[in-house]
Amino acid sequence: MATPITSIRNLGPATAACFAKAGITTAEELHALGAHEAYRRWLEADQPPHFIGYYVLAMGLQGRLWNDCKGDEKKALRAKFDALKAEVAASQRGKPPAAGNLPRALDQALSIIGVLPSR
Repeated sequence: MATPITSIRNLGPATAACFAKAGITTAEELHALGAHEAYRRWLEADQPPHFIGYYVLAMGLQGRLWNDCKGDEKKALRAKFDALKAEVAASQRGKPPAAGNLPRALDQALSIIGVLPSR
């Protein structure tokens, strides 16, 4: 029997809905993938990147409270998150945005050409 993603500490219905868009629908799948690969799929599904969401996921998969992430551990996770974001962005250059993400994609394009400030 499949266990819902919301059974994992720190993860609620909104996070579960975003992971569903990435094809991840159970706690078992999330545990098997691990935080880094699961978040890669999140980003590849054009879900918005948030460092807090990344470390909340990492802590939850370890059964820890989200605010347990501090100091050097948090710095290391930040470096992994930034590298993952850059890697996924590079792999998606030239690909059309997923349906429903056109406004975000337009903002990104306008930021690249200098019309809007970078995020």
